[in-house]
Amino acid sequence: MISVGPFSVQVVAVFLAVLLAWAVARMVAKRLPDSPYKAAGGMLLDAAFVGFVAARLGYIAQWWEEYAQSPMSMISIGDQGFSWWVGVLAALALIWWRTRAVRALRRPVLAGVAVGLAAWFATGGVLALLQRSAPPLPALTLATLDEQPVVLNSYAGRPVVLNLWASWCPPCRREMPVFEQAQAQYPDIAFVMVNQGESAQQARAFLESERLHLKDVLLDPASQTMQAVASRGLPTTLFFDEQGRLVDTHLGELTMASLKHTVSRRFAPAQQIKTDKE
Repeated sequence: MISVGPFSVQVVAVFLAVLLAWAVARMVAKRLPDSPYKAAGGMLLDAAFVGFVAARLGYIAQWWEEYAQSPMSMISIGDQGFSWWVGVLAALALIWWRTRAVRALRRPVLAGVAVGLAAWFATGGVLALLQRSAPPLPALTLATLDEQPVVLNSYAGRPVVLNLWASWCPPCRREMPVFEQAQAQYPDIAFVMVNQGESAQQARAFLESERLHLKDVLLDPASQTMQAVASRGLPTTLFFDEQGRLVDTHLGELTMASLKHTVSRRFAPAQQIKTDKE
């Protein structure tokens, strides 16, 4: 799993792209008469902020049904739920509006946006290549809550959503109902919840106290799985296809919207959602 400290590499890539865009906007503006580089840099940051907000609102609108069921999840930006194309359009609209009377600023700010977007897309391409060389679903021997041995890669043959969690981890606790709901809605996907560093008694006590009914809960008291997938923190969620190949990762809390979004992007359309009527 690719990460930089506690942050996923996607988050770091966005931050670096904005920083690069800001630097380019200032550099180009310095060549203009009166050198309005500070105004160009400020406008770029304003556009980035508006873009982030618009991207989040666009994503919430796209997955409104899921967010409406849990309104507080709308502010859980750690789920990385953003409609970036909405954000880019909003940022460009703000730049156009703000530069109507100061046309000289339009060129440097747009130059910064163009360079930032190019860097962001290039990073996405590199990450896609690295994802292809990621290790498969680990062949680790873990245990069920009844302490029966289970080999982790025995779940291969169907899509697998692997979640690493612990009962002391607040975001892990908050996202558990999401997985409970998802396992009912996606019966063809294995949602494997691997507890890290705790005993069967601790894991069972937590699940019972929260009245959670999860099918595939495994124990990993030595936290071997975190080491095998190079996870830097909890919760971590990894998505493996039918062949056991890693196709996506998420560091931090998941919401139902972000989980469904990743499932729809990474797994075959044949994975049908089971409705209550069924």
